[in-house]
Amino acid sequence: MSNVEVEPRELRCGASADGQPGPREPQVEVLTARDVPLGGPRAMTVRRTLPQRARTLIGAWCFADHYGPDDVARTGGMDVAPHPHTGLQTVSWLFSGEIEHRDSLGTHALVHPGELNLMTGGYGISHSEVSTARTTILHGVQLWVALPERHRHTARAFHHHVPRPVRLDGGEARVFLGSLAGDTSPVPTFTPLLGAELILDPHATVTLAVDAGFEHGLLVDLGEVRMAGTPVRRGELGYLAPGTGTLTLENTTDAPARTILLGGTPFEEQIVMWWNFIGRGHEEIVQARREWQDASERFGKVEGYAGDRLPAPPLPNATLNPRGNPVRPPSEGTR
Repeated sequence: MSNVEVEPRELRCGASADGQPGPREPQVEVLTARDVPLGGPRAMTVRRTLPQRARTLIGAWCFADHYGPDDVARTGGMDVAPHPHTGLQTVSWLFSGEIEHRDSLGTHALVHPGELNLMTGGYGISHSEVSTARTTILHGVQLWVALPERHRHTARAFHHHVPRPVRLDGGEARVFLGSLAGDTSPVPTFTPLLGAELILDPHATVTLAVDAGFEHGLLVDLGEVRMAGTPVRRGELGYLAPGTGTLTLENTTDAPARTILLGGTPFEEQIVMWWNFIGRGHEEIVQARREWQDASERFGKVEGYAGDRLPAPPLPNATLNPRGNPVRPPSEGTR
């Protein structure tokens, strides 16, 4: 999925300016989403929880769009024209509906509920995403992962994986990246990561063994869930800093709750993110934009999409200045 904002913000994510960790975060920080239209007068609206001023990364997870349930007969569904990416991986995960993916590797794949489609952009890739005619209700998440310096120019790649459901005491998990509840995804990552769909039974309490070196984010799709005792409502993202080897989740509703659990070791590199590019400085972003506008071979060509590709938005009239996670007093950002 593309960041379709007309004036995308530049962001720097990772270590503090002096390279030292800041004060310990509150136990659970609750992040609210902002609505972003996905383009056009009948645009489908997505709820974006990453990046934002309160937090720009959870592990290497740097972008989270949550959308639906969306009636495509009313909105037109998803139609994201070919657009570029550098320095990141895209992760597509659906709850309902179907999306057609095409990329400049020559991949033509369908995204189905409960199946992972992961695309590695590396030095440069382009792709399109369109909901199919078989889709009536479109509902899912689109996530990005920042690539570390050592691997950010890696070759383009595409992976598809169907995780098996793992029964929990009080719910079910589908682990699409990393390891949880005795299951491990075979899909390779370039930093330690966790990505899983969790469904909690009505009024169930589930305690999971997690990596104490990870920071974790819980995106609630259905219901209301207490994360380590803190309520996280639908569409919100709860953040938990590293330091604990267990995570307790409680479904406080009479119906099943559905969440996406993200995790990873803190991403300590400093990066700049603007539009669909992740780089290490202003000039690198300028160069990537120029090459996309010039139809450079760097991004290849998406075959089979009926329409024009997305043009890059104009750059701001200033140097792209990075920005990190702000330090907040313990009383702020929590409930």
